[in-house]
Amino acid sequence: MNIDVVTIFPDYLAPLNLSLVGKARQEGVVDIAVHDLREWTTDRHRTVDDTPIGGGAGMVMKPDVWALALDDLVDPATPQENRDTVIVIPTPSGRTFTQALAHELALASHLVFACGRYEGIDARVAEHYRGQGVRVEELSIGDYVLNGGEVASMVMIEAIARLVPGVVGNPESLVEESHGAAGLLEYPVYTRPPQWRDTSVPEILLSGHHAKIARWRRDQALQKTAVKRPDMIALLDVSALDRHDRMVLEEHGWTVTSDGKLVYSPAAVTE
Repeated sequence: MNIDVVTIFPDYLAPLNLSLVGKARQEGVVDIAVHDLREWTTDRHRTVDDTPIGGGAGMVMKPDVWALALDDLVDPATPQENRDTVIVIPTPSGRTFTQALAHELALASHLVFACGRYEGIDARVAEHYRGQGVRVEELSIGDYVLNGGEVASMVMIEAIARLVPGVVGNPESLVEESHGAAGLLEYPVYTRPPQWRDTSVPEILLSGHHAKIARWRRDQALQKTAVKRPDMIALLDVSALDRHDRMVLEEHGWTVTSDGKLVYSPAAVTE
């Protein structure tokens, strides 16, 4: 996978040299290049922003400068059916970045992150490249505002890159983690010592009975998700739930309707 990041603060992306992503870069599993947007400016002041048309506070990043940068990194002349590049623009007004979207973007061969600053990037930039047949994703990592797109880009790059084969040492750890393929939060995890500060790990985990441990972990994941993220329960594939799964969910007020949908009813919660 090739990842390009365009920013006016290249040093902000230095943490991408650390940990698993940094190791993947060193080994050539993921190629991440960080570019200074000002390299594409054409005036002696290296201007990247201007006042908003129509008035208002703040400054807006100029479309002409961004176009020069993106034209160098994304070739719109490539036939659409042969193009596998996604432009990602972090913005609080974008759709929410999720684990499912991370999996989807991990399949792309080339990602270009456009890190906006100030009041953001001129809206015509996204419109232009969509019009050229380039996939453009305006994404948010949460309902809050940051000073720029660099932090959000690093969050998304780490979430995506760790899904690329060869980045995480043990691929099995990706299967059972939080927000995994099962659509559930991760069950509680423990390590040695089994007894710590008058608290013991659940006895079932010491039993050595793998099937019972797997069932306990599944139950814990269902319960945890039902309590903390009921929105995720509503999205579960009912056909993938066994009878025990349904019993656990019923204890937390979730029932399966005759047309195969999960519906929450507070009155059905088991005390």
